[in-house]
Amino acid sequence: MSVEEMVLPGNKEAALPATGCVQEEVYEMVYHRPATLVEVNMHYCPGCAHSLVHKLIMEVVEELGIQEQTIGIAPVGCSVFAYDYMDIDMQEAAHGRACAVATGIRRLMPEKYIFTYQGDGDLAAIGLAETLHAINRGENLLIVFMNNAVYGMTSGQMAPTTLPDMVTTTSPFGRDPMQSGMPMRMAEMVATLPGAIYVTRQTVNSANAVRKTKKALLKAFQLQQQQKGTSFIEVLSNCPSNWKMTPVESMQFIGEEMVKTFPLGDIKLPATTD
Repeated sequence: MSVEEMVLPGNKEAALPATGCVQEEVYEMVYHRPATLVEVNMHYCPGCAHSLVHKLIMEVVEELGIQEQTIGIAPVGCSVFAYDYMDIDMQEAAHGRACAVATGIRRLMPEKYIFTYQGDGDLAAIGLAETLHAINRGENLLIVFMNNAVYGMTSGQMAPTTLPDMVTTTSPFGRDPMQSGMPMRMAEMVATLPGAIYVTRQTVNSANAVRKTKKALLKAFQLQQQQKGTSFIEVLSNCPSNWKMTPVESMQFIGEEMVKTFPLGDIKLPATTD
């Protein structure tokens, strides 16, 4: 039985035929692969959160029925090939320039749902200016910010979000805040900008956390209909390969260490729900 055909007892519409003297059982569908996600193998390392967040975004797009109206922008980084997996219109952007590209698309096609999908090196380093100015202008976008505390694609160098004392390829003795500064808390920073309508930090290291992240994505896409500003969702994610951990260990590290520097939860909500 395929994943798309996973069922549980309770639904007579999905009954399995009885064989021999085995009593007939009834099942109901509990999960199906979103049709908006292309059925191909992904290039991400085993256990990486990128594939999971891709799935969540595409589930929301499918549930809202906006596949033909959605445009995603993926810049340089581990997610550079996101357009191979999401069955929507996608636009590639130069390193760090996703918000600038998204702004141009938004101005030309204001009726579309537009989101960027960016890592911490892309968004918080080379693309910091584009990101802050787009949010300050209140561009009607969703920015999905994947924070795994390193430059994932290029061997795990120290990023603006690297934790204090965290070992990377360019900080072999650990990040020294006296020399390199403290990690940048992007969600808290952008929440101060008047153009930000919704800012939250979530993660995907547990089933409950995954549900909260999907709920945040759904809210952000719905807010685009109101044309009120920028939604910013930071997702604490893992990088098992560069962290030199197993996938399970890396998920535990998020819950035990990353949240100390990057606390989870909503940081800025629309005025009607403040």
